[in-house]
Amino acid sequence: MEWYQYLALGTLAYCFIAFMFHFVRALVLGKPKDKSRKSGSVSKGVLYANTIAMMPANKETAYLHLPTYATGIVFHLGIFLSLLLFVLLLFPSVFQWMIAFPTLPAVLAGCLSLSTLAGLILFVKRLCKKELRVLSHGDDFVSNLSTTLFQAATLVFLCFLGGSPEVATVYYVVCAWLFFYLPLGKLRHVFYYFSARYHLGFFYGWRNVWPQK
Repeated sequence: MEWYQYLALGTLAYCFIAFMFHFVRALVLGKPKDKSRKSGSVSKGVLYANTIAMMPANKETAYLHLPTYATGIVFHLGIFLSLLLFVLLLFPSVFQWMIAFPTLPAVLAGCLSLSTLAGLILFVKRLCKKELRVLSHGDDFVSNLSTTLFQAATLVFLCFLGGSPEVATVYYVVCAWLFFYLPLGKLRHVFYYFSARYHLGFFYGWRNVWPQK
């Protein structure tokens, strides 16, 4: 392995340890305690919070901005795909297999082209739209650019798979930056999403508000 791969793996290990801290902190805070009389199902409320409640029609304003909602979904799918590829390409057998069958990398690169474009669109919209810009701060822009750059670097790496040490260096350095920043900024919502949706589902499930009748 090259130095830049060790760098990426080192920051990934740091990222994992940092998220373990957040996990322990969430456990210490404990489950929600509700002193009101229970009238519904917490489990159904939590399930609803993570499924139907995420649909744009059930969100406060998402149904008014369906193109942006769809762009966000494409963007997030690209992030998850890039993370999966980072892990898979660490295995020499997977790496060699993808070189031997270039059709799959080409398809994946096409998908990442769309998700990278989605990230750029969301960044420009946040930057240019006044009502979004006044609600944003530095972390919002850095997080958006970091994840977009991560997908773009993965895209380029797939296009030059195994053929350019310079591309590989840039790719793993970008990955290292993302893993370093993940636990520090708003990107850590990748972890807190689950506890937040659990608490939300608990609150409304306990009161028999969710699932909606």
